[in-house]
Amino acid sequence: MSEGKKKEETVQNEALIKGREQKERRRTLVALSFIAPNFIGFAVFTLIPVVFAFVLAFTRWDGSNPIQFAGISNFTKLFSDKFFLAALKNTIIYCIGTVPLTLIASLALAILLNQQICGRGIFRTVAFFPYVASLVAVTAVWKMLFSQSGPVNAILYYVFHVENKDLPQWFVGNLVMVSYILFSVWKFMGYYMVIYLAGLQGISKELYEAASLDGANTWQKFTSITWPQLKPTTFFVSVMLTINCFKVFDVATLLAGGDNNTLTISSTVLVHYIYQKGFIEWDLGYASAVAMVLFLLVLAVTLIQFKGEKNYANS
Repeated sequence: MSEGKKKEETVQNEALIKGREQKERRRTLVALSFIAPNFIGFAVFTLIPVVFAFVLAFTRWDGSNPIQFAGISNFTKLFSDKFFLAALKNTIIYCIGTVPLTLIASLALAILLNQQICGRGIFRTVAFFPYVASLVAVTAVWKMLFSQSGPVNAILYYVFHVENKDLPQWFVGNLVMVSYILFSVWKFMGYYMVIYLAGLQGISKELYEAASLDGANTWQKFTSITWPQLKPTTFFVSVMLTINCFKVFDVATLLAGGDNNTLTISSTVLVHYIYQKGFIEWDLGYASAVAMVLFLLVLAVTLIQFKGEKNYANS
């Protein structure tokens, strides 16, 4: 082969390579143009505020005066803050009560409404309605039902003969967390019921037919087929429920908040306490420290759930 031909082939190869590189650059730019708006929004409204909150946790700042470095004093102050300790305790109690009860209620509803029963669509709509209804409206109804002179206490008084002085006050004292839990289960179980319904409809009917041929009863079908097949769904629901429970704010504010939305030591939760310290008292550094504790708590619980799911899947 002559030198001229070799040079011509080299030039052609280089042109091909250059053309491919230009195509790849154009594809990359097109991909980035689709990603950029979402990433910019995420960076401006989520990433930067999170980083700034982490920095603020080590400072003292009221939003107007210059920021002062405070070291770890905000975090050491937490251990002697009875309101923070109460909010932490209440939030954990709320999570421990709400997560398993919502799981059980939503799964039971999903199994029931997955059967061929008359009016199934209507019952599904009724079960899902509290989730889509206005939170302000349903909390107003709930407060009316559980008020001191409401229907629930009336039943306790007339049917169970509970003395008037012994009638429970559902939104103060020790019972306030019970009210939070019961309301949250009723409000959100319809949403997770829909997720479980999707999981149930993904299970092959052939598995149940084979189990029936082997003589398995309803409980054996549930423990051997339904529950194992719903593991991924249950894991997703439990993670989402746990995160949402730690973030509870509106339920506490609407159910137990007073005229100025302040909560007592028995009804406060972590997110409301962060709001109180940050936007009512304008102690932004201390509020950020509480927020960091909440972040680490949610992260730890989520990692434990992922670890438990992995170990269960491998067993």
